[in-house]
Amino acid sequence: MRFLVRLVMLFVLIWVALLVTGYGVLTSSASNVAGLGLQCHYLTARGVVTAQYLHSDSGIVGVTDCPLLRKSTEVVDN
Repeated sequence: MRFLVRLVMLFVLIWVALLVTGYGVLTSSASNVAGLGLQCHYLTARGVVTAQYLHSDSGIVGVTDCPLLRKSTEVVDN
């Protein structure tokens, strides 16, 4: 029982941190526009946010993979 309470408290602490900072955690990604675009979905405290990036395998132009964390445009203290 103590483990379950600690686990719930950990999830609440992470959720509050995401709410206050405005960051989101990567949940999924997919290529679009014939492989030139990269669509990344981030889980924030307020819901799921979608970001579009220019994609290239080399990383010279655009990104190769979605970043693990992303700052969302809506933050609680704004």
